[in-house]
Amino acid sequence: MIPEGIAYGGDYNPEQWPEEVWAEDVRLMREAGVNMVSVNIFAWAFLEPREGEYDFARLDKILALLHENGIAADLATPTAAPPAWFFRKHPQALPVDRDGRRLSYGSRQTFCPSSPAYREAALRITRVLAERYADHPAVVMWHVHNEYGCHNAECYCDASAEAFRAWLRSRYGDLEALNHAWGTAFWSQWYYDWDEIIPPRATGAVPNPTHQLDWRRFCSDALLALCKAEREVLREAAPAVPATTNFMVMYNFDALDYWRWAPELDVVSNDHYLRSTDPESQIDIALSGDLVRSLAGGPWLLMEHSTGAVNWQPVNRAKNPGELRRNALGHVARGADGIAYFQWRAAKAGAEQWHSAMLPHAGTDSQIWRDVVALGADLKALAEVRGSTSPASVAVVWDWNARWALELPSQPSESVRYLDMVRAWYEPLWRSGVAVDFVHPSADLSRYRLVLAPALYLVDDAGAENLTGFASGGGTLVVGFHSGAVDTNCHVRLGGYPGAFREALGVSTDELFPLLPDESLGLSGGGTASLWSERVAPAGAETVTSYTSGPLTGVPAVTRYTYGEGVAWYLATHPDPETLAGLLDRIRREAGVEPVRETPDGVEAVLRRGEDADYLFLINHGDRDAEVEVRAGATELLAGKPVGAGAVTVAPGDVLVVREP
Repeated sequence: MIPEGIAYGGDYNPEQWPEEVWAEDVRLMREAGVNMVSVNIFAWAFLEPREGEYDFARLDKILALLHENGIAADLATPTAAPPAWFFRKHPQALPVDRDGRRLSYGSRQTFCPSSPAYREAALRITRVLAERYADHPAVVMWHVHNEYGCHNAECYCDASAEAFRAWLRSRYGDLEALNHAWGTAFWSQWYYDWDEIIPPRATGAVPNPTHQLDWRRFCSDALLALCKAEREVLREAAPAVPATTNFMVMYNFDALDYWRWAPELDVVSNDHYLRSTDPESQIDIALSGDLVRSLAGGPWLLMEHSTGAVNWQPVNRAKNPGELRRNALGHVARGADGIAYFQWRAAKAGAEQWHSAMLPHAGTDSQIWRDVVALGADLKALAEVRGSTSPASVAVVWDWNARWALELPSQPSESVRYLDMVRAWYEPLWRSGVAVDFVHPSADLSRYRLVLAPALYLVDDAGAENLTGFASGGGTLVVGFHSGAVDTNCHVRLGGYPGAFREALGVSTDELFPLLPDESLGLSGGGTASLWSERVAPAGAETVTSYTSGPLTGVPAVTRYTYGEGVAWYLATHPDPETLAGLLDRIRREAGVEPVRETPDGVEAVLRRGEDADYLFLINHGDRDAEVEVRAGATELLAGKPVGAGAVTVAPGDVLVVREP
């Protein structure tokens, strides 16, 4: 069973250290409050030194040591890093890049996801591992692989081409349907034989967009098939032990459609690292946490983040004082029932030797170690928060298919980036303390008052009907520019923009006018617009804001339309942050959406709801004391003392967690 309360730990790689270090490791883990670690993630070469020959002596000792010290194991299948002997025997399993170069082994994830040899070897080691440790008392969870697709999301080899064709046959049935879906009448791309279809390898001009989109879908599904295959082997051996794999819902990864992945896991977990150039990385933590919680449908586990610097950005800096604590508790606030780091002990050799860890190079006489121990005490004090939910009345539509399609080549503007648009709309809600879920276009929207679709360039008919039906049924729908433009096959919806949403929005656009990087337009009521503009003609909608400069002067930039029993807004441009915040604030107030709690600027307020109490997380990102009203009878959990009635004071850089009856 996963430890009670909040799980705490990290990746534990004792194979990197002599055995005499292990006793010190577990002693320090207990001192820090660690109750669960991930083990065996990159140990394939030690478990199977030669094909079919196994050595579990080291892992047996490690699991026994953990169990004797009351530390649970999240036991990984080691399949993210096949050993050198495998590639010497099966060089065809190495991945091929878009330009046709076969890559070498010597790092991790150096395999083709469609390789039969890799699949056979991965399932073999998984089966042997599962049968040996199915009933081990230390093992509370299976950790399938590690960061699927982090380095090998796409392989363009002949085996991948064959698997891609099989995937397409399953999707379309026959070539006529595929040719129609891909629009292959353009540029004489019509296919007469399945074997003519290849991956979208490097070519002289722009590849077919639907070909590229289906390739992204296939690549996600190919890795998902591997994950499911390993999970089934584990389930056969130990049906009562839950399985997870660590997602990468973070700014620099978009390879997998996690809406398809999440239902296949017993526990959803995520890895999250900060962008060093992000001046307000706390917003990225919140956005990622809300998205992972939405994928999980409730609490989730943070499987990896960093105590300090990472090693793979251009400049890797340590975290500022208090940042480790704020980051970790920010994830807990957004639904994480476990906090774990890469890794337990900082490596002295290897590719990640300059990556921070819970036990740094400096040892226990270090600020990181003191922070790690203090965080362990905090998480122990928050044990009762585990399992609580996060109510929200606002949903933001998120779809990986739309993201992939929007960022294909030959768009009206390459400056329109999916995550940038979503974050721009999410940030004002975050600053206002409004709770947010993320939803797939097909999701049940009945519990929401307000649904935002900032960048839904691609949407299928069912998704469009679901969203417009939400508005006609009494909800408030807000749609961003260039949304609804294409269908599931990436075909432009004819008749004017914004395609699938024209009727519900009460507008029609006949021409797009993306703006240059340094170009902006004035808006009525103040503020400016950048990035995008279009010639909107109202078809029943009222004009809320119009352009006051440029060739579209007087043309609507923001509209509002009563649609059925609800309201549909259209933002046909990208207002400056202050103007966008004011507009979204007006919209959410009209929709009856209130913040979790009124707070001063710079103070993040997040609510988790338990059966008997609410848990109010207050994180002060500012540089001055902040007072926040709380309910009578509240208790400050981290301090273990009653608050009484009235307000609590949150010091600069501090975090309070208030239990309210």
